[in-house]
Amino acid sequence: MRAVIQRVSKASVYIDNKIKARIDQGLLILVGIEEADNEEDIAWLCAKVVNLRIFDDKDGIMNLSVKDVEGDILSVSQFTLHAKTKKGNRPSYIKAAKPDVAIPLYEKFNKALHFELGKDIKTGEFGAMMKIELVNEGPVTIIIDTKNKE
Repeated sequence: MRAVIQRVSKASVYIDNKIKARIDQGLLILVGIEEADNEEDIAWLCAKVVNLRIFDDKDGIMNLSVKDVEGDILSVSQFTLHAKTKKGNRPSYIKAAKPDVAIPLYEKFNKALHFELGKDIKTGEFGAMMKIELVNEGPVTIIIDTKNKE
C-alpha cells in the first residue's frame, strides 16, 4: 500500500459537484492498493498513520498525532499512486490492484483506521471521478509505502 498523508485544516471530496465528505483539522489520506497488499499492510499502515506525530504542540513543535489533537481522517482511494513512469510518457498502472482485490482491502483499511482512531472515517467513493479540495497546513505531506518501511 502507498499512502500520501497530508496534514489539513480542512478537506472535502466532491462527486458530481456534490459534497461526499468533509473534515476540518486532520489528515487527508490518498491510498493506493496493489495486488500484493494484505491485512498485515493494512494493520501496519493504519497504526503508523494514526500515530504519526505531525501536529504542532503548544510550543509549535510537531509532536502530536491526529489522535492527540482529536482530528478527523478523510480517506480517498487513488490507484494512480502505483503509476510506473520509467518507460515513455504514459504511466502504467499494472501494479495497481483490480477492483475485486482493491475494494475489500480499501474497506478493511478504513475500518482499521476507525478502530485505531476511535471515530468515524470519512471517505471518497472507490472508482468515482472525484474532486478533492484541501488546505494543507505547513505544508506537511508524508509518503509511506508498506513495501519500503523506512
